[in-house]
Amino acid sequence: MDVNGSRPPPPRLPPPPRLMDVTHHHTAPAASSSSPSEEESHRNDDDFAFAENAHPDSMLEGLNRLRLRQAFCDVILCCGGLEFPCHRNVLAAFSSYFEAMFESEWKESHQTRVTINGVEAQAVDLLVNFAYTSKVLITAANVQGLLAAANLLNITNVVQSCCSYMQRHMDERNCVGIHCFAEAHSCPLLEKHSKDYILEHFGVVYRQEELLSLSVDKLTEILSDDDLNVSKEETVFEAAMLWLNKCPTRNPIFEKVLEHIRLPLISPTYLRDVIECVDVVRRSQGCQRLISEAKDGRPRPRTSTVTEVIVAVGGQEDKEMLHSVESFEPTTNQWKTLACLPFAVRRHCMVVSGSTLYLAGGELADGSVSRETWRYDPSSDSWLERSPMNEARCDFGLVALDGCLFAVGGREGQSRMERYDPKTNAWQFVASVGVFSYCDSPAVVALDGFLYYIGGSVMEHGYRTDVSSAYRCDPRMKPVPAWTQLAPMSVARFGAAATTLNGKIYVMGGWHSTQTTDSVECYDPQTNVWTVCSSMRNPRCHPGVAVLDGSIYILGGKEGFLARYHQTMERYSEDKDSWDAAGDMPSGRSWFGCVSLRLRRDGRVAVSGSDTSDTTDAGETPSPDIGDAAAAAEPPPPPPPHPDPRGRLWEDERRFWELDPLAMRMWRRRWRARRRMDMDVDN
Repeated sequence: MDVNGSRPPPPRLPPPPRLMDVTHHHTAPAASSSSPSEEESHRNDDDFAFAENAHPDSMLEGLNRLRLRQAFCDVILCCGGLEFPCHRNVLAAFSSYFEAMFESEWKESHQTRVTINGVEAQAVDLLVNFAYTSKVLITAANVQGLLAAANLLNITNVVQSCCSYMQRHMDERNCVGIHCFAEAHSCPLLEKHSKDYILEHFGVVYRQEELLSLSVDKLTEILSDDDLNVSKEETVFEAAMLWLNKCPTRNPIFEKVLEHIRLPLISPTYLRDVIECVDVVRRSQGCQRLISEAKDGRPRPRTSTVTEVIVAVGGQEDKEMLHSVESFEPTTNQWKTLACLPFAVRRHCMVVSGSTLYLAGGELADGSVSRETWRYDPSSDSWLERSPMNEARCDFGLVALDGCLFAVGGREGQSRMERYDPKTNAWQFVASVGVFSYCDSPAVVALDGFLYYIGGSVMEHGYRTDVSSAYRCDPRMKPVPAWTQLAPMSVARFGAAATTLNGKIYVMGGWHSTQTTDSVECYDPQTNVWTVCSSMRNPRCHPGVAVLDGSIYILGGKEGFLARYHQTMERYSEDKDSWDAAGDMPSGRSWFGCVSLRLRRDGRVAVSGSDTSDTTDAGETPSPDIGDAAAAAEPPPPPPPHPDPRGRLWEDERRFWELDPLAMRMWRRRWRARRRMDMDVDN
């Protein structure tokens, strides 16, 4: 009561909610004619939406209790003499296989007892329990049967769990069986994973019992794979022999296996002393034919036996002109020394056509400009002289298009482009290049059938002028290639490095005005637009450049008037637009040749199955040597027991004597050339 003795009014309460206003959210709500937004618009602030998170689990527990008591069960699954009472609606909601069965006009849709054939009863029991509990225990003993049953009943989450279990427990003893099992049950991810495991660990897998029990078709599928990881092809033949000796009845089909062994990759000694002595090989005309073809065949190496390296040739190191040849393998971060050039050279050009490395032109030690063309032969680690260019060139451009080489420009003011055809071993003039007749040190690349001529320097009134212009042409155009002027670079430069990556042209470094630049520009032929990219870590002029594994490598180069020769390497990531350090060269240098080349790990050239146009030149013989006539009468000189001045360890090159007289001539010529270079260094 208040002071006046009257009672206060009762508090005003909200009206009690009606039952129909209370909304319950279920895991699978029933379809409604009104959208959630409409329901929310009609809902009052006093309504209460209730959701029980434990409801699905409690519902499953209740259904499982009913199943165990066989209450309300309307179907019995029969498998392997066992019976499993279930509820049709649970099975249909759990498996699309049962949903299709019970909704169709099949007789099983009306039967009380449904028989499941082709799977294990234990697996069906596990899956039924999984339907009512959402839990299943996968073990090594039940995983195969469980996966087969889950695959039949289209229970994808159990199939995926079984595949994951097999992947985690895969080793060299069971990977072949897992692969065949996954292939039979249409599990593509597990099939691929197990196949990759077999190929990667083949050196251990081929000795296991599972591989020896394979069918001939599955065995040849594995042996013929390019990704088969073997250090030598002899291992593949040994695996085939173990498979053959496992069952004598396989002799008639061994020829089919031998077809998929890359016999040209096997050493001639092993081919003669081991393979040809096998009884089944000697008695089979088909096997003899394969061996005969292998002796004259072109090898197609496997991916595991091939590596891509950066090759650096010649150049200028401080005041010394180089004849050294080195290769760099980024995967091992190591440099290896290859056969030196017969001469020191700088300002030359190199290019890879197909799988063949060519060197042309350059400035020699006496200051003269060279016309010579050389080809590197990795199989013998030697340089073979080819027909010379029609004009002596240095500081020029050299590209490869459709199996031919094109040389353009040069410091001596060459006004004509010329083409080299390896099939005829001949150079011929193509057309005049009047728009930049006296432009030297340009950046020249080939992309999508076009030759691009970018930057460089010209002499005007006795002064050198850097240019930023860019041109392109199709040198194969008849009768005369037409040049098209493109958008210029933002920075005029000469002595820059240029390469192509993912359909674009990158120009890096060079000399601009009075200093070396570190700027990088990218040209898009589709839009005719230059884009400025992240600058290099160091300014570089006349560096080497190569593309490897989707990254651009920039090597060496010089900087400034004092000619500081860089020894460092940098790597450019196109995705990140950034440069990072990539190691050091054996020595700082500039004006050298640099390319990327695919080599077999045993030193031979890597030739793909479709690349056969550039591995053999017309008249493929070593260049003539004046001393060859008298060489036959003199004993071959012994190889020196110590390293040469460039740090390359001399190998036992007497192995060439066993090949043929041509190889002996090559050995003698290389030995004399190296000896002359050693004497020059000593003097």
